[in-house]
Amino acid sequence: MPAQIYAPFEVSNFSNKTCFLSGAPLNSEEEKIQVFPQWLMSLYQLEDRPFKLLDESMATYKDLKLPCSAAINEQYLEPLEYEIAGAFAQGYDAVKQLDELKIFQWAGKLLYGIIFNEIQSGIKQQYTQGQEFNISQSIIHKFSHLHVMLQSLNLPVVLEDFKPFSLFLFKVDNNEQEFGYRDEINTLTFALRIRDFGLVICLQDNGANKQYHKEIFEKIKDHTLHPIQFEEFSGRVFYSAYLFNRLPEYTIMPVGEEVYIEAMPLRGMSNKPLFDDWVNKTYGQVLETFWKNWGFLLLEIIKDPEHPMSFLFDAEGVVIDGRTIKLPR
Repeated sequence: MPAQIYAPFEVSNFSNKTCFLSGAPLNSEEEKIQVFPQWLMSLYQLEDRPFKLLDESMATYKDLKLPCSAAINEQYLEPLEYEIAGAFAQGYDAVKQLDELKIFQWAGKLLYGIIFNEIQSGIKQQYTQGQEFNISQSIIHKFSHLHVMLQSLNLPVVLEDFKPFSLFLFKVDNNEQEFGYRDEINTLTFALRIRDFGLVICLQDNGANKQYHKEIFEKIKDHTLHPIQFEEFSGRVFYSAYLFNRLPEYTIMPVGEEVYIEAMPLRGMSNKPLFDDWVNKTYGQVLETFWKNWGFLLLEIIKDPEHPMSFLFDAEGVVIDGRTIKLPR
């Protein structure tokens, strides 16, 4: 019998009575896992730190949980967490050896966990106002496809000759005490900067952002970056993810006991470029946010509108050695 893909967005099932990954009924509403894994929260004392949801309500990191069956957690999620935690503890070289699909599954589970909590919060808020919860079709499209890809964790899902994501990994000269985390729910983009590395991942672009930034990435991928350099590259990726104007489509085909997922061509029927036009002023606004730790303002960043400030490249386009940057880490 072929594996059955669970589709919570088709039935609007975001209760705490059902496993988020398999759709199986739970024994108790207390059968949950942490969205941010306990090992990561303990490492950076995140448990009681505030976490702002999209509706401006505040939670803490430890408040964010996912309903998950004990069997799914024990068989699939805990082994993944163990492998990721071990690699992260060793640092960049070990993370580089990880299967990229496992990094995608780990980051995707975390971001989906935040999405799940956002949806639950939105449903409660709309209910108290006597309104029905609504979410845009394009957002449902992205979130539901991410959820399908996550089922490669617990089902025999075969991603046929494609990666649903773009992943960028760097060695970074971080302050070891710093937990650098950022996400953008609407574009399903995620960045993490800890230990001696930083990674950025676009979870639903079929590799389009990897191609878009290929030239820059090739120039800097083997350099140890200063944190401000990593944040600059992250800003580029978060902005391009916003400019990406396709909603990837997939064909899902049960074959025997497996489920094959094939990506449809991103160009589709449109001759329009995959990315909207890059606007330096908007990019400068993104950089101002990403460089908040160092206090650079938009007017400084786009003093020359044609050439925004950069810590990655000098005026001749040569990569700047991160060790020469005299800013706090």
